[in-house]
Amino acid sequence: MSGKEAGVGRGVARRLTKKEINDCPMTKWRGPVHVIRTAGELADAVRHLAKETLLGLDTETRPAFKRGESYPPSLLQLAGEQEVFIFQLQYLGLPKPLRRLLAQPEITKAGVALTCDIRELQELAPFQPARCVDLDRMAREAGLLNQGLRGLAAVLLGLRISKAAQTSNWAQRTLTPMQIRYAATDAWLGRTLFQKLLQIRDSGDSAGS
Repeated sequence: MSGKEAGVGRGVARRLTKKEINDCPMTKWRGPVHVIRTAGELADAVRHLAKETLLGLDTETRPAFKRGESYPPSLLQLAGEQEVFIFQLQYLGLPKPLRRLLAQPEITKAGVALTCDIRELQELAPFQPARCVDLDRMAREAGLLNQGLRGLAAVLLGLRISKAAQTSNWAQRTLTPMQIRYAATDAWLGRTLFQKLLQIRDSGDSAGS
């Protein structure tokens, strides 16, 4: 099912059902993923990411199951064109090299619910974000009714992502292969969906046109 078949460009905008989303073929990021925990790894990762002009951004937080319980972000994922970097924030904090990257106006950072992610990152250390694009807003402007990551992947790409690792413990020292692939996929989709929404905006197409 292509993005057009899923709803983009139809005469009447409509929300894809859960069944329609579940009928889409599964996808995941299959490229290189680097899990970053030390200062040395951080410096090398930031050098690579600073060469990009567009990054997919996402965070993962240890889930809270009790009333009043909350945790800071455990991971920051940044996806470039060919590689994804996962930063374990409980060991790194949010150091200056990462804050400078997030404040770099020459690099677009895109993700779903990005405003919330940025706000939570700012609670770890203050920084002034630059060129951060919330895909929820772009989706609304395009007339799309599905605005979450899973819905947008189905509508725009005709693909489905697994949410099996969503409520796992993101603060554990050693991430499982499933967690790593899940976290990398979310960041990669942020980058990919931004490019797709940009095409729709620039072509004048929309879900309601």
